[in-house]
Amino acid sequence: MSRSRQPPLVTGISPNEGIPWTKVTIRGENLGTGPTDLIGLTICGHNCLLTAEWMSASKIVCRVGQAKNDKGDIIVTTKSGGRGTSTVSFKLLKPEKIGILDQSAVWVDEMNYYDMRTDRNKGIPPLSLRPANPLGIEIEKSKFSQKDLEMLFHGMSADFTSENFSAAWYLIENHSNTSFEQLKMAVANLKRQANKKSEGSLAYVKGGLSTFFEAQDALSAIHQKLEADGTEKVEGSMTQKLENVLNRASNTADTLFQEVLGRKDKADSTRNALNVLQRFKFLFNLPLNIERNIQKGDYDVVINDYEKAKSLFGKTEVQVFKKYYAEVETRIEALRELLLDKLLETPSTLHDQKRYIRYLSDLHTPGDPAWQCIGAQHKWILQLMHSCKEGYVKDLKANPGLHSPMLDLDNDTRPSMLGHLSQTASLKRGSSFQSGRDDTWRYKTPHRVAFVEKLTKLVLSQLPNFWKLWISYVNGSLFSETAEKSGQIERSKNVRQRQNDFKKMIQEVMHSLVKLARGALLPLSIRDGEAKQYGGWEVKCELSGQWLAHAIQTVRLTHESLTALEIPNDLLQTIQDLILDLRVRCVMVTLQHTAEEIKRLAEKEDWIVDNEGLTSLVFQQPKTQEEVCQLSINIMQVFIYCLEQLSTKPDADIDTTHLSVDVSSPDLFGSIHEDFSLTSEQRLLIVLSNCCFLERHTFLNIAEHFEKHNFQGIEKITQVSMASLKELDQRLFENYIELKADPIVGSLEPGIYAGYFDWKDCLPPTGVRNYLKEALVNIIAVHAEVFTVSKELVPRVLSKVVEAVSEELSRLMQCVSSFSRNGALQARLEICALRDTVAVYLTPESK
Repeated sequence: MSRSRQPPLVTGISPNEGIPWTKVTIRGENLGTGPTDLIGLTICGHNCLLTAEWMSASKIVCRVGQAKNDKGDIIVTTKSGGRGTSTVSFKLLKPEKIGILDQSAVWVDEMNYYDMRTDRNKGIPPLSLRPANPLGIEIEKSKFSQKDLEMLFHGMSADFTSENFSAAWYLIENHSNTSFEQLKMAVANLKRQANKKSEGSLAYVKGGLSTFFEAQDALSAIHQKLEADGTEKVEGSMTQKLENVLNRASNTADTLFQEVLGRKDKADSTRNALNVLQRFKFLFNLPLNIERNIQKGDYDVVINDYEKAKSLFGKTEVQVFKKYYAEVETRIEALRELLLDKLLETPSTLHDQKRYIRYLSDLHTPGDPAWQCIGAQHKWILQLMHSCKEGYVKDLKANPGLHSPMLDLDNDTRPSMLGHLSQTASLKRGSSFQSGRDDTWRYKTPHRVAFVEKLTKLVLSQLPNFWKLWISYVNGSLFSETAEKSGQIERSKNVRQRQNDFKKMIQEVMHSLVKLARGALLPLSIRDGEAKQYGGWEVKCELSGQWLAHAIQTVRLTHESLTALEIPNDLLQTIQDLILDLRVRCVMVTLQHTAEEIKRLAEKEDWIVDNEGLTSLVFQQPKTQEEVCQLSINIMQVFIYCLEQLSTKPDADIDTTHLSVDVSSPDLFGSIHEDFSLTSEQRLLIVLSNCCFLERHTFLNIAEHFEKHNFQGIEKITQVSMASLKELDQRLFENYIELKADPIVGSLEPGIYAGYFDWKDCLPPTGVRNYLKEALVNIIAVHAEVFTVSKELVPRVLSKVVEAVSEELSRLMQCVSSFSRNGALQARLEICALRDTVAVYLTPESK
């Protein structure tokens, strides 16, 4: 017989000891698929199959029979799994006769007794009284398949207690190998059992015949006496007295046994209550456990217990369970409110926010706690920005001349992101901006400049976590797997609206940042209606160009830091506009300051005349001119170096942070144009074009302006700049020619000898071959690329490319030892074709 399941395994029995006919509960694994699948059950070697009641695949109830062994295993046999094993054992106790009034540690389950109070015959069910072997001979199980027997005896059963009992099926299944003599003995046993049943009542009467006669005589004597007396219906008669005596006897008996039976009923009810408490103690203790775990902060334990209770008792109809489950729901609702309050508290870390959001999603909190957290953080950032402004304005009014150190950046306990980014940016640019200052700086810094630094630092400390929280919200990493599945549909419906709302939040933060900075640095650039909200500084003096430049540096570092967060460029446009306005204002203030300084030059005139008739009022100091000349040369060389860096910088090193997009949604705030990157050849060509323009126009215009203002040293500036520019131009030109000409030149030789071509043995020429056509197409492609960028570079580039192709073709032709007539014609045809095609760009060398 094939087995499709694992063999049965008994892992527990309750109770694990008892007297014969003790009712036990067997638990384990793979205990059968149904009552018909259970074909064997032995406890301590005794067959208990007839009293077994199959409850489930993990539970069987039966009674222990008269076993020979005092202790043994519990073996279950099924059709699907075969003979099983046991990890526990049962101990059989010797039966002790216990009277109904004797004290006992356990309740004795009477097998069969008569209850005069209820007039019912209480006993074990008929299934447990049926004989294990009705024929009285040894059972020998057959090897016939159960399916075959079911098909042969359709609708019948081998169970002799069934209404559809089939004797043939029973004999085939249990006695297929039994001899005929043994079957005769079985028939004799059945006859004896039948005779005992039919003669049972008659034999009982025969055995106690004298007792019946005595009872008959007593009844007759009573009857005669009553008839002679004639008072059988009178009150106080013998019958009435007998009835009274019997009633008193019954009442006395009830009184005697009332305490015993009451204790039994009370013990039964107490035992049932204890069983219920023990079995469902998880639910009864859950409200208290939830309170304790909440106080400890073990929210994961609370959530796991709640999920378990919800799956077990969420739909129960038992009133006690419903009452306790309602208590659990009440405490879980209080936990939801507690976690939501903690989530919306500010300030808080990103780690705590993610943790509380996951807890709330696991508790199936209504609404969208994650979005509520995003909204709360947005309001908190705006509140911090305005509070920062109010604090500095208040300090300015209290100390109009000094910047209060209590509001200084150096006293802020939060990590200095701005300082780190400023140092990084300085290293990248090679600038001289230093974040460290001496102790006197804080007292000299104007309140408005210090406020802008504090404001940008505040935004850079709060906005990164705010942005990361949004990214986690969009990609679903805030939620657990179960919560993600349950809330995915709901969030997908609102995702577009959420994206628009978050974009407005970022815009509002950027708007407030820019407006507050404008109110401090450019008060005239904000409208009158916004002056009270974003301004209110009440200062009379303008900021100097030095402090405006410092503020520009701060705002630029802030813009770079926000760009590094991959915030889309359109949301940062207002900051770029602020930088531009600050630059313009810085230039205007610097020029105004310069004009004022020039006006005061008259006070510094010393009236000392030199040899040329000039005083110190005129700009004629040789040392100063030399420094200005060297600075101008340095500027030109740095610019040329910048061009060289652009031409040689790989694609991976190009700073494209200003083209950032949202990593969580490709189409979140609009798309970026694709195919924007340039190839190395295109960059070389564009830089070459710029070099030509610088040489022919820009540097000449600069020299003309210097000469126009009578500046000495213009020849040196022009000479050094032009030399550096020409050197760069020649180097870049050679690199570009190498990139373009080498592939064309390298393809000539393989193309000429393709297909084992031989100049000595070839067919009459019918036209130029494909290698030359391919070379001409590549030359045309170079022409198109150069023409797209700069028409002026076309002759210069094409002449070099044609010269390289001509030189290589000439070398290949000279290497041929001899030509046949057809080969000579083919070679001349191809040389003339190339010459005529590129005739415009031929040089003496290429000719």
